[in-house]
Amino acid sequence: MSRSAQISTRDPEKILSGSDALARLTPFGWRGGLAVIVLLLAISFLFAGYFIAYWRNADMDFMVVYSALSLNDGRYVFFPHPAYLTIISISRWFEFLHRLGLLDAPSLSAIPSASNVPAFDAAMTAAIRAGRVLAFLTATTFVLAFAGLARLLVRDWRVALLATFAFAFSGGVAVHMRILRSEMIAGCFFVFALMILIAVARRGTGWRPLAIGFAAMLCVLALENKIHAILLISVLPVLILPFGSASGASAVFWNDTTHAGLAVLIAALVTALMIYLSWPLIVLGINPAGTDMASLKPLLFGRFGVYQAALLGWIFICMLAFAKVWRVRLTETLAAMFAVVAGASLGLLALFIDFDASNVVIVLNPLEEMLTFADPQAISAAGASGPFAAIGLLLSGVVSVLQRYTFFLFTSPRPAVFLTWLILPGIVCAWRRGERQAALQVAMLIVSAIAIDALGVRRGLKAEYFILTDPLIIIAGMVLLDRMSDFRFHRWAYAIGATLIVLHVGISQAEPVKSMTKRAGPEGICEWNQHYLPRLPLPWCAIPLKL
Repeated sequence: MSRSAQISTRDPEKILSGSDALARLTPFGWRGGLAVIVLLLAISFLFAGYFIAYWRNADMDFMVVYSALSLNDGRYVFFPHPAYLTIISISRWFEFLHRLGLLDAPSLSAIPSASNVPAFDAAMTAAIRAGRVLAFLTATTFVLAFAGLARLLVRDWRVALLATFAFAFSGGVAVHMRILRSEMIAGCFFVFALMILIAVARRGTGWRPLAIGFAAMLCVLALENKIHAILLISVLPVLILPFGSASGASAVFWNDTTHAGLAVLIAALVTALMIYLSWPLIVLGINPAGTDMASLKPLLFGRFGVYQAALLGWIFICMLAFAKVWRVRLTETLAAMFAVVAGASLGLLALFIDFDASNVVIVLNPLEEMLTFADPQAISAAGASGPFAAIGLLLSGVVSVLQRYTFFLFTSPRPAVFLTWLILPGIVCAWRRGERQAALQVAMLIVSAIAIDALGVRRGLKAEYFILTDPLIIIAGMVLLDRMSDFRFHRWAYAIGATLIVLHVGISQAEPVKSMTKRAGPEGICEWNQHYLPRLPLPWCAIPLKL
């Protein structure tokens, strides 16, 4: 008998009285609930996004659009995030709209001169708004993808729907659905990889290595759009360990020596092919001397590729540990290892779509590039100051994150912090009730979110970074609620749930409304436009005299 059935038998009066909070919080059903979420997102986008002045969110709207416009002139402009997938998707989107007659200036050469201010403003407004539409479509697609994967992770569709709502109205999605930045694609590709791995960790199938390879590809694609994704990727292997189950043991297919051996051989051959195809990129990444990134300094031992090899070893060690704990056969484990390498190599091949050597170098050496933007304290801690300096810096970051999670000590437009108020005591409650595996799963997700946020504190932990860790908090809450479903009958459950919904809608819109009501002009862009937009003079910025 399932836990839910036991609860129903034990608490018939609560069921008859209609006190199921989940039922009251999801009155429109699964499809109706998703439709309401998309409708609310569209309303928010139209009222506090699409019509905002084109220069309002210039950092990074201008940078991404400039790169896309330049790419349509046949010239790729390197950007250090590198926002690779964002730039090429905007580039193709502009070309598509131009063919439909909906965008007059799809390339940089087609943008009118800054001396013709009305024409310049009209062209840039059209380009930025076209980019915002794609950002909204991307965000909506990711919300629906999150919903579909959430259904695979929990037994109750109502829990999955509430988690989807929390994701759709998280601080990160609220910001990224109306601006052009690199974090949205990176954060969502990573969380999709995480959710896929959780799903296949719980249930053994003959095709599980294929899912693992697909997850590896998503992780590399995330890295290609935002190099900070390396931090998320580093915690992923250990994050999956507690999500195994008795039904996650190897399927019957892997017990057949002949079939399993053939599958491993095919996986090895495919991996060899993927490595062969991506090898020029790998060689370029670990030998950047002849590129524009020649000034990049290796992080460890004076050689590029050291921690990257260590990361691959770390992934394999965690896979072997998972196989040992959850009874996964060696043949399936070997096939999965090959799939990781093949999937990662396939993801690297995306860099050939619009090739730029600098992109290859920073994607394969993300920490080195991140340190070029770090503050002096972080650089010192990563260098010769020793491990204690790095630990001290991390601890100070953790303290700052915990202050933010209180909301009152450090306010922010991040409604996910209110979920932590329930999740942290919920971990203790789950442990005391014997749901120790669920408690460990949730604890690992929350600790990972705190650790990554602690590193983000060095850059101010801006609202744009919430998309990287908000999903970890939301998945933690979803897993906990699914395992402790009897709490939906608590007399305060509906009131708490309704309050969280109101807080998510209200607080997530704080940044968009703030942006919409700003009175400052575009003059601040002049501080960096010559560096990031050298071939796009702006009407309100003076062109510096050449010496």
